[in-house]
Amino acid sequence: MPSPYKSAWLKFVHTVRALPPSRWALIGGCALLAWLCIRTPSELRQPPAPAQVTLTNSAASGTITATGTTVPATPAGTAATRSTVAGAVVSSFKIIVHPNDTLDAIFRRLKLNLADLASLRALPGLKAHLDSLHPGESLHFTQRDGSLVGLERRLNEAQTLKVSRDASGLKADVLQDPLEARTRVLKGVINSSLFEAVEAAGGHDQTAVALADIFGWDIDFVLDIQPGDSFVVSYQELYQEGVYVKDGPILAASFTNAGRRYRAVRYTDPEGSAHYYTPDGRSMHKAFLRAPLEFTRVSSGFNLARKHPILNLIRAHKGVDYAAPIGTPVKAAGDGRIAYAGPKGGYGNVVIIEHSRSITTVYGHLSRFAKGTRVGQHVAQGTVIAYVGMTGLATGPHLHYEYRVNGIFKNPQTVSLPDAQPIDTRWRQDFEARTAPLLASLEVSSPGPVLVSR
Repeated sequence: MPSPYKSAWLKFVHTVRALPPSRWALIGGCALLAWLCIRTPSELRQPPAPAQVTLTNSAASGTITATGTTVPATPAGTAATRSTVAGAVVSSFKIIVHPNDTLDAIFRRLKLNLADLASLRALPGLKAHLDSLHPGESLHFTQRDGSLVGLERRLNEAQTLKVSRDASGLKADVLQDPLEARTRVLKGVINSSLFEAVEAAGGHDQTAVALADIFGWDIDFVLDIQPGDSFVVSYQELYQEGVYVKDGPILAASFTNAGRRYRAVRYTDPEGSAHYYTPDGRSMHKAFLRAPLEFTRVSSGFNLARKHPILNLIRAHKGVDYAAPIGTPVKAAGDGRIAYAGPKGGYGNVVIIEHSRSITTVYGHLSRFAKGTRVGQHVAQGTVIAYVGMTGLATGPHLHYEYRVNGIFKNPQTVSLPDAQPIDTRWRQDFEARTAPLLASLEVSSPGPVLVSR
């Protein structure tokens, strides 16, 4: 063997011998897979033949049955079935709505007659049902030679839009399939988490989330929950033709945390607005969120004598650090006006919001700002204003959150949050009459004595 080739060969052999056993296993597996692909007969690698389907068309004159084939998706991502009936090709399509999809775009993708779309939009009251498409929902189309024959869209759990064609043209109906509401009272004791306790009592995650939302202004369901806490909740379960669909709204609830009992009841006022109130008519919602994001843990609490992890000196920590992954949405803690949005020294990217009652909230170390976050912009409680990051003096991704009253720093975790508006005095009598039986159901099913009434 010539010396250049010999040298290369020896280098190759030496390299191969140095490979660990795990790498040998990987190489062997790849070689086996390649050998199988080469050895497999070509006819076995052909795609399977289209499945045969049968379409039955009932008419006054009798029943017409035709056999057709299931064809590949046209366009990509569209399931289509074609059959030949009375000499005409009838195709049924089930498509999934994409983000930013419109019915016009879908008609063009399916090469449907746009004149049929115009006819649909012209039908009374139908335009609103056609324009509000939601990504991920499915639509069912039936067409014959490019003309729309049928369209079905599920509007909600109780209604389905059905479009069909007869001799006079296209027509649309909203089919009703009403839901049956069954009231249920659930009670449980927490051993580890609220979700596990609700599940153990026979409930669903929807109700656990709703409970946390109702009492979230008074109880931190990440930090404050402890074994022995208990709950009683009266809510609705929704059924359709005897089959469970989902949980309905909570009607009344009681939660005992660390020996203190909180109660809430749902009231729909004469104007149709539904909110949760204490038994004496105070809103369960506060003017401010206790924590303005979904966080993993508190990485640093309010501490006026904390040693700074980067500067290595004693510097007061006048806020709370909530550890969370980069990109976690940060919400406005309360209604207010954005006073500052931009970089600010050790805070990194920061948003400062001014609220009523001389309250200011600060959100630091942000990765980026949400669309529309700018100085002077008014924001409502819960509006996403930015996203978690680690800009400025930060050792990891987290939100630094401050709560100031008249310029004085307060501990966001313990400060007394101002209440939202109480029940309107005009509806006080109606409120008391309609909520009394709901609150009574909690007392009947209470797992223990009332310790503190909120």
